[in-house]
Amino acid sequence: MKAWVLHDVGDIRFEEADKPSAAEDGVLVSVKAAGICGSDIPRIYKTGAHVHPLVPGHEFSGQVAEVGKRADTKWIGKRVGVFPLIPCGNCAACQKKYYELCRGYSYLGSRRNGGFVQYTAVPEWNLIELPENVTYEEAAMLEPMAVAVHAMRRIQPHKNDTTVILGLGTIGMLLLMFLKDAGIENILAVGNKKFQRNTVLALGLDESCYCDSKTQNVSEWVMQHTNHAGADVFFECVGRNETLSQAVDLTAPMGHICLVGNPYSNMTLEQSVYWKILRNQIAITGTWNSSFTHQNDDDWHYVLDRLAQKKISPKQLISHKLKLEDAESGFLTMRDKRQDYMKVMIYP
Repeated sequence: MKAWVLHDVGDIRFEEADKPSAAEDGVLVSVKAAGICGSDIPRIYKTGAHVHPLVPGHEFSGQVAEVGKRADTKWIGKRVGVFPLIPCGNCAACQKKYYELCRGYSYLGSRRNGGFVQYTAVPEWNLIELPENVTYEEAAMLEPMAVAVHAMRRIQPHKNDTTVILGLGTIGMLLLMFLKDAGIENILAVGNKKFQRNTVLALGLDESCYCDSKTQNVSEWVMQHTNHAGADVFFECVGRNETLSQAVDLTAPMGHICLVGNPYSNMTLEQSVYWKILRNQIAITGTWNSSFTHQNDDDWHYVLDRLAQKKISPKQLISHKLKLEDAESGFLTMRDKRQDYMKVMIYP
């Protein structure tokens, strides 16, 4: 079969690879759609993966082609989404079913072979069956959608809370979609690209509720739009010192900040920022990954329900559609910012 194989930092090749077999407690998935995550780009070109050679890609969906000896035969032919984190099942977090916080996990696409390939081996435990009206490309976005939902549910904003999203990459855009779907009425979004503005307007946000940080003063704009009170809820989706400081500055007393963006570099907290957290009694929470417990109340089932009911349409965020053999152009577009993009999707 054909696969994108990362041999070392910057050395990714489209080559022939042995078609894997399903493990005894696993299945073989014929990959139908795979999204390129922002985290895939530094993994390919800067840091490398945990092991080499490795097939990257953790956002994917497909159809079960084969099952292992101890896997349920009901999965054969099923259309599935795939939770990429493989928990150890033994640590304290796993015992409480907080699998996203597992301390001994493996991970498809970074610690073992993922989805930039025609066929990939997946544990049966990591499968979620797709309703007939959910497409493969929608299911390939289950993972980032569940990440956005997890962040939203960490805060659980009230309907009338003034809520700011700073940073409009894929997760920020998905947060906007799910917040609107949840009935949050006062949403302010801060981006820095024309296509981000066009996207949020297409998602139904009023133009007056969008701030372009390249041409407007974000601090002044947010304070003007909150009657100088600050935001009740602030989602920081960038991961830089300056945007963390802005979040603290622009959050109202007794407000909540959710840190969503992966840090670009070392993070430091100035004394003045620390004082503002104390004096305004701001609650700050982190968010990591998403909940997947096989129960109807986990993040993945929440997302799947919204997709099945057609309450959410992530297809609007797919900016590029590529054949498997053309995936490198997607990697380079994201690495070099060759053109505007939101979600680059690959179709094996």
